[in-house]
Parts: sequence; structure tokens; C-alpha cells
Amino acid sequence: MSEESTVESRISPPALSCPKCEGLLPSGLGDLQCKLCSAKVRIDHPITRKKWEEEKVGCPECGKVLIVGVNKRPAHLKCASCTHHFTLTPHIPKVEITCPGCERQLRMKRKPGERRIDCPACSTAFNVKF
Repeated sequence: MSEESTVESRISPPALSCPKCEGLLPSGLGDLQCKLCSAKVRIDHPITRKKWEEEKVGCPECGKVLIVGVNKRPAHLKCASCTHHFTLTPHIPKVEITCPGCERQLRMKRKPGERRIDCPACSTAFNVKF
């Protein structure tokens, strides 16, 4: 039996702001908690759920294209051809931010909350808040 692998979904739910503090909510659907103010928010997006069900992914073992058929992420899947088990993980979009020191464009995954960044080009340290 081979080791379980992961594949990242190509479909992400819309980026939404917390109704209490206007900070970025975690990417996902269902009951979410704001990382900045701890408010609890229920998010549902039928269009995203439908796209998740219809999403096509390649099996990481044999390459066969599969229709996911599941409206949640992460999703634990099994290939019908080779019986390989794998997990379809949520897609976290990347954003570009500009370093205040050298104005270089840095790509990072958009995650809620505040993060301290050290620019790899000029070593300027700065905070990013989503």
C-alpha cells in the first residue's frame, strides 16, 4: 500500500471580511472563526459547493482524471482505477505585496491575521495584516 498524498484544489471560496472587525476570514465554508477578533461566522456559498462537486483532478498515482463529487474541502478520495488514496486540500490563493524597503513584489498565501515578514531581497521587516 502506497503512502497517501495530497492534491490542492483549484477552486477557492470567495474572500470574505469579518462583519465585526472587517479582517479577512479564513478561506472555507461552514462555521468559521475570525483570527483577529474571534467572532464566529457561518458562511455558505452554493456556487462554490457546486464547483467543488464538479471539479476534475488528476490522480497523483496514475494520472487518471477524476470528478471529485464532494462539496467540501479537504476531501479524502480514492481513485477508481488504481485504488490510490489521496486528499484534496483547500486552495489558498496567493497575493502580491510590496516590500516597503525595496518595493519588490512578494508572493504569499493569503491567510487571515497579522504576520511579520522579512523581505528576502533587502531584509526589511514589516507587518502584513489580512
